[in-house]
Amino acid sequence: MSNNYDIAILGGGPGGYIAAIRAAQLGFKTVIIDKENLGGICLNWGCIPTKSLLKNAELYDAIKNHSDEFGISVKELTFDFNKIIKRSRDISDRITKNVELLIKKNKISRIRGYGKLKPKNGIDIFDNDGKQIDSVAADKIIIATGARPKMVDAIPIDKKNIITSTEAMSLEAQPKELIVIGAGAIGIEFAYFYSVLGTKVTVIEMLDTILPIEDKEVSQTLEKSFKKRGIQIFTKAVVNKAKVKDGRVFVKFTVGGVEKEISADKVLSAIGVTGNIEGFGLQELGIELYKNHIKVNKSTYKTNIPGIYAVGDVIGPPWLAHVASAEGIHCVEKIKGLQPEDIIYDNIPGCTYCQPQVASVGLTKEKAKDAGYDIKIGKFPFMASGKAFAVGEREGFVKLIVDAKYGEILGAHIIGPEATELIAEIGLAKSLEATAESIIKTVHAHPTLSESIMEAAANVYGESIHI
Repeated sequence: MSNNYDIAILGGGPGGYIAAIRAAQLGFKTVIIDKENLGGICLNWGCIPTKSLLKNAELYDAIKNHSDEFGISVKELTFDFNKIIKRSRDISDRITKNVELLIKKNKISRIRGYGKLKPKNGIDIFDNDGKQIDSVAADKIIIATGARPKMVDAIPIDKKNIITSTEAMSLEAQPKELIVIGAGAIGIEFAYFYSVLGTKVTVIEMLDTILPIEDKEVSQTLEKSFKKRGIQIFTKAVVNKAKVKDGRVFVKFTVGGVEKEISADKVLSAIGVTGNIEGFGLQELGIELYKNHIKVNKSTYKTNIPGIYAVGDVIGPPWLAHVASAEGIHCVEKIKGLQPEDIIYDNIPGCTYCQPQVASVGLTKEKAKDAGYDIKIGKFPFMASGKAFAVGEREGFVKLIVDAKYGEILGAHIIGPEATELIAEIGLAKSLEATAESIIKTVHAHPTLSESIMEAAANVYGESIHI
């Protein structure tokens, strides 16, 4: 087979493999290069396996703390930590194999190796020992090498005592105590998972609230819920040093001007990610970088080097699998000469899969005001939802931010049951520039959780029926 391709894709995560499939659909001769199983961090060590773990925790928590409410008696409830981990790994393995099958089905060449760019749109490919095993050339190259956990000197990750999310989902034994540094989605999901299983969890966050990019009221509601679970939370706290001593990790941090020290079996560093830009030949080719990520035109995903594009986490925030996938499709369609509408980055849903779930899209109240909007807010508590009452999940609310002048939906913030599924309705509404009135007049099935969105929209105008 010829080693000349129309499109070569470096990296097989949600940006890379989906770009490859779309390229094949559009008739491009395509090759995808990755030294690991396809699916990237998301399918192998992120999105999918973590959701498996979280479902285990959700089921255990429901049976342990709420089964009696449903008239179900369970005696001597236990769990097998290693089986929980194994289930997660098995699910990941099955899904990544399915991706490999999709690549084969679409007649995409697959090379397992480590790619390095060279001049004139070539890629040399090496094995894990650094031996060159292949080379390809392509008219267009898409870099989709993803990102990895950020490392700082104060938190020296050793992957044994001070760990990243990768190690957190494959530990051989459940820690008795866990300190989570960083309260974004990754840190919060693991804090929930281990807390439910009985680990004593402490969360340390530098900013004012946990989930700091979310609506403040949502974050405060989740913090109260977590504290009820026994999770200790420090916000506005700066970690000075994490140090391993005699098999324990001691963390010094400053909060309220006072330095504190706590210790645990394990420390999870969840302070963010940084782009995988080293070792691929980017610097040698002169590809422009910005804050440890590749700089691109976010309409075409072109880099400053002709014929070379980049998508996904390697080009910077938002670091989300669904964004990488959308960018991969968009990039390939632009290469084909199609004219897809540019991705609206203000309409990207963000989800956190703890319990209660958190999801949002669009502007918060503060950002809407900063943008000059005169706003109205509609809110509906799940406490008043018949379906939430019936399923025993009444915590949280739906909150809509609406332009007072035109009624356009500017943002939505949900904390509560199935929030990560419910947010799609608002995403679609926003993409169509729908108004709160259009949601009110859309008949929602009863009884459903989605009625809460309709009720929140009605509440904008004081028309909500059930509050």
